[in-house]
Amino acid sequence: MCAFVPVLFAIEFVDRLTGERLDQDGGIRPHHVDGLDGIVFSPFLHAGFAHVLANSIPLILLGTFVLAAGTRRFLLTTAFIALVAGVGVWFIGDPATVVVGASGVIFGYLGVILMRGVVEHSWWHIAVGVLIGLLYGWQLFGVLPGEEGVSWQGHLCGFIGGLVAAVLFRRRRPRRSDDPLAIGTDAA
Repeated sequence: MCAFVPVLFAIEFVDRLTGERLDQDGGIRPHHVDGLDGIVFSPFLHAGFAHVLANSIPLILLGTFVLAAGTRRFLLTTAFIALVAGVGVWFIGDPATVVVGASGVIFGYLGVILMRGVVEHSWWHIAVGVLIGLLYGWQLFGVLPGEEGVSWQGHLCGFIGGLVAAVLFRRRRPRRSDDPLAIGTDAA
């Protein structure tokens, strides 16, 4: 995760050199067909260096906790969250805006972390969820309409995507051989 954040800063540097064309061309344009490609590109684009900086620490911290479950699960989870957040913004966002930023993914990571302990029946993940909830729980107000220029739709859809991703990509425990529902066992 620490290697990914400098890439975001580099992209923002190129965006500045192009007069913010990357944001305009690669951001999500809600309700516009030409804005659909933003679903893929918008998490990598930001509205300035302050925006990248504001997303960096939560992205590193929360992303690292999600990555700790394994690279494959992390990549699937991240792609799913970005897709749900992006599609959600495209459907319910303000058509007069262009939406960029990784905060939908960040809110998705928050959802994964808070839900993972419950769906995996893991005290360790529950403890991590409680810790992250104490650190970032107040951010959940960001899923509600409020601050001008902030995509609460991306936050909300990302968070929902994270909750669902925690269920879809949970670690499945093998059934015990004495479990009557286990496949391939004979119940005598």
